[in-house]
Amino acid sequence: MSNSTGNKKNPLINNPVVKAVGTQRAIAILALIVLFGFFSIASPAFRQYSTFVSILDASYYIGFMAIGVTFAIITGGIDLSIGTVLVCSSLISGTLATKYNVPIFICLIIGVLIGTFFGLCNGLMVSVMGLPPFIATLGSMMISKGFGSIFTKAQSVTWPQSSQPGGWFRNIFKINMATADGNMMIPTGFMLLIILAVIMSVVLNKTRAGRYITALGSNKEATRLSGVNVVKWETLAFIFSGTFAGIAGVSYAATYSTLLPGNGGGLELDAIAGVVIGGTSMSGGYGTIAGTLIGVFIMSVLKTGLPFIGLQNQYQQFITGFVLIIAVFADVANRKKKSK
Repeated sequence: MSNSTGNKKNPLINNPVVKAVGTQRAIAILALIVLFGFFSIASPAFRQYSTFVSILDASYYIGFMAIGVTFAIITGGIDLSIGTVLVCSSLISGTLATKYNVPIFICLIIGVLIGTFFGLCNGLMVSVMGLPPFIATLGSMMISKGFGSIFTKAQSVTWPQSSQPGGWFRNIFKINMATADGNMMIPTGFMLLIILAVIMSVVLNKTRAGRYITALGSNKEATRLSGVNVVKWETLAFIFSGTFAGIAGVSYAATYSTLLPGNGGGLELDAIAGVVIGGTSMSGGYGTIAGTLIGVFIMSVLKTGLPFIGLQNQYQQFITGFVLIIAVFADVANRKKKSK
């Protein structure tokens, strides 16, 4: 009786907007608005259009990784390899383009396929071999990091610039348009991110694949006993994660001029943090692509905004750690409340 009475008196829980988007996502949206407002007030320079473009630039490759790893986390698993797979796919496909004169279009496809291959391997190790996702993807992290360095002979890779032959692929993510006031950057990658987010949101919420992947996270054994091919759908979740890591590799190559072997470790943490902050349960069984994007943009605003108030990126990691702990604690508390 006391719980129901408390809920009736709680304006946050009974707010129709909060009910529609979910409490955790509503908090994430509010946090995003507060952060953006804070940086805008603290630094007038933050309100410039170029800063807005920088925020979107910082969200492309993290956003693509986050969309894919959302599926792995919803199953109750994790994919720690997406950051190094991103760099590995960029290094290999970039080397093919610059040293072996493979057409850029083919290299972009190869980059995505490399990510898909690692995703397939991760899925098979988890679903068929029965390895814990943490161990399986940790191994893939090390393998992809080493393989990228081996393939490039530990040398940096420079993809063609937009003004060079083959540099057209950079326009997929950002177009430099000449105006009367100078050049204006059009963040076309943001549009691609939203399009793919909408598609994968439909996959998650409206298809059999999405329902079974979610069911795996809720109760894997019950899902298996109900006749669902657990191996198939769990593998597919990791394939999604790997494929989007490959797509992220393409956007990463378009964002940066030079790629260095051995990098990528830590990028996966930004993506996973964005997923969890956006409301996806680390225990599995629940998550949304919309929430993931909100979490990613929180990360991007932090990364872009902190230097404007005199703080460097290490403070982003410090603050993100606190936010991540709070998000996971809220998820655990919510699950305990529902179980009572």
